[in-house]
Order: sequence, then C-alpha cells, then structure tokens
Amino acid sequence: MIHLYRNNIIAVVVPAYNEQELIGETLQSLPPYIDLIVAVNDASQDRTGELIEEFSAKDSRIAAIHHEKNRGVGAAICSGYARALEGSADVVAVMAGDNQMEPKYLPSLLDPIIDDRADYTKGNRLYNAEYRQGMSAWRTFGNILLTYLTKIASGNWHIMDPQNGYTAASKEVIEHLDVSQIYPRYGYCNSMLVWLNIHGYRALDVLIPAKYANEKSKIRYSAYIPSVSLLLLNNFLWRMREKYVLLEFHPLVLFYASGVLFLVIGMVGGLYSLYSSLFDVDMLFVRGALSLVIFTIGILFFLFAMFFDMQSNQRINGR
Repeated sequence: MIHLYRNNIIAVVVPAYNEQELIGETLQSLPPYIDLIVAVNDASQDRTGELIEEFSAKDSRIAAIHHEKNRGVGAAICSGYARALEGSADVVAVMAGDNQMEPKYLPSLLDPIIDDRADYTKGNRLYNAEYRQGMSAWRTFGNILLTYLTKIASGNWHIMDPQNGYTAASKEVIEHLDVSQIYPRYGYCNSMLVWLNIHGYRALDVLIPAKYANEKSKIRYSAYIPSVSLLLLNNFLWRMREKYVLLEFHPLVLFYASGVLFLVIGMVGGLYSLYSSLFDVDMLFVRGALSLVIFTIGILFFLFAMFFDMQSNQRINGR
C-alpha cells in the first residue's frame, strides 16, 4: 500500500452531531492523501447518520461509527481514535463535521509530528486580529479567558486557544490515551492538554485562522465558561497530585497550597475588617493593612508556583 503523505498512514476523525447541512461538504473536502476517514455520528437527531452512510458507500476511505446515545464530542473523538488505531494510523487528525476547519492547513498539523517536533498539535486562532476575523467579541473574550485558565490547569504555558478542536496526535499518544481520564463533552480539548502534560507529551500550537460561515456554534459560553472552569480546577488538582506528588515531588505544590491559603486568609481578613469597622473604626487601618499584606504574600506564593511550573515544563516542550 502506498501512503500518500510522507510515507505515513494518515487518519482523520470527524465527530458530528446534528450536522446534516454541512457533514457532506466536510467529508467531500478532505484531501486525497488521507488514508482513513472516521466519521462519528454522536446519536444525531437529524439525517447526519444517513448522510455519513451515503458518503461511506461512495468513498471506501470513510468508516462510519454511530453512537446509540449522545455521549459528547470528546467521547466521539475517542471512538474515532480507537477505529483509527485499528487502521494502523501513524497520525490522527480531528476535523469537526461543521466544515469549519480548512483542509489546506492539515499539513501544518501533521508535519511537526512526522518530523518528531511534537506529539500533539492544535490550531491557534488567537494569534492576532486577522486570525480572529469573524469571531465575535464575546466568543473572543471567552476563548482568551479559558486560555489562561487552561495554561494554569494544564501546565502548557505556551499554548493558546485551547478550545480549538483542529488537532493531530501521534500514534503513541493515542495508544497510551486513557479515555476514562478525558472529559467526554466540550471540555475535551482542555482535559486532553492536562493529560498530555501529566504524561510528558509535547504539545505545539499551529497558527490557523478562524473560519466562520454557515455553521452555528452549539456552545453557549454563558454556561460553558463556568462549567469548564470547574472542570479545569479539578484537572489542575489532578495534575498537581499525579505529576508533582505521586510521580515526582516538586516544592511548587507547597507554593500553590500556601498561595491559596494566604489568599483566602487575606480576603476573609479584608471582609472582616470592613464588617468590624462598623463597630470599631480605629482598628480598620491595622486590620485592613494586615489583610492586604497577607493577600499580597498569597499572590507572591502563587506567582512563584507558576514560575516553577513554567520552568518544569520547559524541559518537556524543548524550550
């Protein structure tokens, strides 16, 4: 068998939920050098599953997977990964079924993995205003906020735009991936970055501009940001335990813990100072100043912890 892209078997996973308007365009747009296309219908309520079957009959590269119950985009991708391994794929990319991801940028995701410069690559739409063109102000704010929360949670401080689902992963990453540790729904991308960091895999950003046309985002950021923020907090604690306590102890855990403790004491002390000032005005300055000092110490501890975390992760990513 002749593998058409740099002598590697390339697979693309296409997760889809209620994408009857765009799934056809997506599958038809995939370039001929792709050896296997795994289209995963996540229990769609429209004709998405039927259309996948129709295109599968026309293109032997397309393998259809149908979930009986909606399990989320993360679970759909993991199902696609498993099928791609059965096809002996060397590199597996992910392209959403809403035709939002331009196939012409696929080599930019594949090449760093084939050249052994990364184990996992992902798109970055936040590089500049030109790359964000078409992204609403609210969506941009949400992505930037989640970017910085994900940096702290995952330890991948060099990564931007963690919500970007245009990705590629090496065979080794997928073989070692424990799907039980990956969030099955829209927080999948964030959870994956945490897992990669814990296990020492190199993640790399690839600059790819945003593309918005006829698709409608199913993400509601007003609910999505709080839920993913809670997920990231749990992932952060998971990473601290797994990487810096169980695998190899690092004092940055103590810095993080001390930082949180002093921040909480400082905030509680400040609120108590304001409350008590109603009854004892003379003590307001002393109590308020002490609370501010404690709060500042907490910030310093937290900043030192982040600095040590950055230093530790530079070794993984070759920086």
